[in-house]
Amino acid sequence: MRIALSTGGGDAPGLNAVIRAAVLSAVNRGWEVLGIKKGYAGLLGEEEVIPMTAATVRGIAHLGGTILRTTNRGNPFSYPIAQPDGTFVDKDRSGELIENSRKLGIDAVISIGGDGSMSIAHQLCQLGMKIVCVPKTIDNDVAGTITTFGFDTAVNTALEAIDKLHTTAESHDRVIVLEVMGRNAGFIALHAGLAGTADVILIPEIPYDIEKVCEKIAARDRSGRHFSIVVIAEGAFPKGEAPAIRGKSMPGQAVRIGGVAERLADEIETRTKKETRSLILGHLQRGGQPTGYDRLLAVRFGGAAVRAVADEKWDHMIALQSPHIVSIPLADVLKVPKRVEIDHDTVLTARATGISFGD
Repeated sequence: MRIALSTGGGDAPGLNAVIRAAVLSAVNRGWEVLGIKKGYAGLLGEEEVIPMTAATVRGIAHLGGTILRTTNRGNPFSYPIAQPDGTFVDKDRSGELIENSRKLGIDAVISIGGDGSMSIAHQLCQLGMKIVCVPKTIDNDVAGTITTFGFDTAVNTALEAIDKLHTTAESHDRVIVLEVMGRNAGFIALHAGLAGTADVILIPEIPYDIEKVCEKIAARDRSGRHFSIVVIAEGAFPKGEAPAIRGKSMPGQAVRIGGVAERLADEIETRTKKETRSLILGHLQRGGQPTGYDRLLAVRFGGAAVRAVADEKWDHMIALQSPHIVSIPLADVLKVPKRVEIDHDTVLTARATGISFGD
């Protein structure tokens, strides 16, 4: 049996722990393991496909990033090809990818990625490839699993920032707006904001009213609390508007959004006359060592992925459905994207403790 591992999409703490667990689990079965560098680029001649052994993954479980590297521009069904004039043309290279996989004698692929990677894997499975997926995203927006590895680390990074911002905000009687990741789902903002006792949490699932946000800040002022912490997901937007587009995207990438913290801070300062500062936490949330929870979850996912290959669970994703790790069909995962449920107990508790969602 010869399997290959691939990491695609944005990086997340815990990727190396998955790789190590999967490689060791496979090697101990007597299987051969290959690593596809940079998403699927290694199967398209633009990167390497390397042999992986127990020595290859020694000492990597605690490291952030991925030793296989990754990309969010590697969709083989719409692969950006550079033209002589500097423009790009999208080309379907899925057939080439499948053929190269066959030439390398790859029996199955373990694809580690988010919903974009899973959509690609599902399409490749329809063309005959044998793939098992492992869910990876700091946004926690993959359906069918209670959580994804990387999420807990990102929340803890955001929480540490909120704790530090509290002290400086209170010292200066300022409002501070912290922007965290969350393109379509506000899980990081919600969990970090509630754990960090933010005063306002703004997420994509609940379009906000700037007047309501300012009312909360004014109410705190009247009660003698002259500072406020606002946590906003990058994809949050005011009622009647659309998410803010931030700069140009690279070929093959989704439109970049974000930069909402500065705009919101300006509006708050204009309306409340309170000194307001903003901070974008950005890619700090993707970096660094995974927490113990994420590391353990990643290891469990990696081991379960190899078992799923042994059981021929093609076109399936490994998922946490506490207390068990299970495999579920990718078709079910991709039906409906996972979003914050506005009547979830976490949201209700936030509201009950006085946190405003700007609505």
